[in-house]
Amino acid sequence: MLCKTSEIPFDDKDWAFEIKWDGYRAIADLRNKVIQLYSRNGLDFSISFKKIADSLKIQKHEMVLDGEIVAYDDKGKPNFQWLQGIGEQNVDLVLIYQVFDLLWLNGHSTENLSYLQRKELLKEALVQNEIIQYHDHILEKGKDFFQAAEDMGLEGIIAKKLYSTYKENTRSSEWLKIKIHKSDEAVICGFTEPKGARKQFGSLILGKYLEDELVFCGHTGTGFTDKLLRELYQKMQQLRVKESAFKVTPKTNARATWLRPELVAEIKFTELTKDHIYRHPVFLRLREDIDPLEVKFTTDVPDKKTKMESKITRKAPEKDQVKKIGKQQVTLTNQNKLYFPEDGVTKGDIVDYYQRISKFILPHLRNRPQSLNRFPNGIGGLSFYQKDADEHTPNWVTLTKVFSESNDKHLDYIICNDKETLAYLNNLGCIEFNVWTSRVQKAEFPDYLVLDLDPSEKNTFEDVIETALAVKEVLDRVGIVGYPKTSGSSGIHVYIPMGGKYTYDQVKDFGHILMQLVQEKLPELTTLERSLQKRDKKKIYLDYLQNRRAQTLASVYSIRPKPGAPVSAPLEWTEVKKGLHPTDFNIFNMDERLKDKGDLFKPVLGKGIDLLKALSKFENQSYL
Repeated sequence: MLCKTSEIPFDDKDWAFEIKWDGYRAIADLRNKVIQLYSRNGLDFSISFKKIADSLKIQKHEMVLDGEIVAYDDKGKPNFQWLQGIGEQNVDLVLIYQVFDLLWLNGHSTENLSYLQRKELLKEALVQNEIIQYHDHILEKGKDFFQAAEDMGLEGIIAKKLYSTYKENTRSSEWLKIKIHKSDEAVICGFTEPKGARKQFGSLILGKYLEDELVFCGHTGTGFTDKLLRELYQKMQQLRVKESAFKVTPKTNARATWLRPELVAEIKFTELTKDHIYRHPVFLRLREDIDPLEVKFTTDVPDKKTKMESKITRKAPEKDQVKKIGKQQVTLTNQNKLYFPEDGVTKGDIVDYYQRISKFILPHLRNRPQSLNRFPNGIGGLSFYQKDADEHTPNWVTLTKVFSESNDKHLDYIICNDKETLAYLNNLGCIEFNVWTSRVQKAEFPDYLVLDLDPSEKNTFEDVIETALAVKEVLDRVGIVGYPKTSGSSGIHVYIPMGGKYTYDQVKDFGHILMQLVQEKLPELTTLERSLQKRDKKKIYLDYLQNRRAQTLASVYSIRPKPGAPVSAPLEWTEVKKGLHPTDFNIFNMDERLKDKGDLFKPVLGKGIDLLKALSKFENQSYL
């Protein structure tokens, strides 16, 4: 998406404003193993800006990013000349990829989302470091922002309409560039012969497209160093032609040599006349990252008519609701938004479900760090994970600082101990709740062991049931009680209470032993092979590796983001039999089941098994 031009800054509540960087616009495609970094006209940047491409490897999601590669000079200001001369600079040149938009995330295009929705997803999904940075924005206050940019010596600002979608290869009036100093791009259509002491050429002949016709817009003969004259002259020799590219060949100030219109110059000037001629143009640089066909006359400013049309065509946003939940006033937004379109389940239905069953789910969430899986537009839209609470989190939400080795910093995890936090997280788009197996008070000691029976693509749910019953048989032999639940997706989880008495490694190793015994019972049906590429597509994966610090699974009673709005439901072992289906338990019937059976998973939070005694029994029965 490309910008049109506005001459003056403005304030408007329907617009956001960003810094206009003095750099190279760049698209980063992270959907394949080989990272692609290229200009908007397809120029490969992955070699010339290898430092940027390498830094993008830290990203955790499949994404397509839009941003600007910026070089900073020794005064900390963006410097385009330094960027152009990167091949001649030392390796310590400060380069930053300022990412301002998100076009693709985790298998879905985001281009039809609004500007604000894309920015929200981008902020959460982008992993930042000293080279890859999220480019923020401010709302409404364009005039003040423009003045601040001018005070800092920046090039200008960009105005973007809050509700604008992303239109590829389109110059839109919903994105406007507002420059502090008048500058523009023009196509180099030829050059004139030199005069006096100057060598190579006298001035460049400039053109610009008006609709589909190339229009003459003057000459520029200033702004060149001797070195630049030589380099530019060399480039132009390869483009020489006999006839001009203009429909009507203009009268030039000296004999002209015509060129194919393939080079783009950036110039600064004092005024553009009604005849489309630049006054006092000065050459600034070549713009090899810009397609000459994009260099068109475009000027737009938001006017009253545009605003009125926008209000007529855009559906009025649903009013926020403020509800007293628990001890807090909780703001709930877009409660009528469909989260499960095929099932008619709205965001408000999700909030209501969790409030109704709060006394059953809260004991299983209490004091456990939350890894948020957010679906702001329901299961048909994009989703993203969030561990670190942002600055907008209400001060009544409980947070706990946990050091993350992968991020090399402390993260503020959200702790859900009450009904109001349940509602707050639902309002963020959390359809499900994913928690640690340990509590913050004993973070290194899990409360239970999880055995995850994960079917491959060719397994039936009856295969999963057979495997679950094999798990029960192994546990029964040594007097261990396991507690099954549906995953809410395609598998079954079996939980074994550990009472927070053993380390993660001890619990995981015990899980490994149990899964080995199950695999010995069902060698044709199950596998311990971790690699998806090597795993037999007809075998159920016996996953014990979920028992690691900071690993999460969907909590019991969580709705899962699948058609039918299934719930991860506790089971009695007598229910684990042929005819059971993972979507038997859902948002529509879970209330009645809880009234009938209560919390079948309550024992999971109990004192736990005696691990040494269990191992001794296995040894006595020649299991080990």
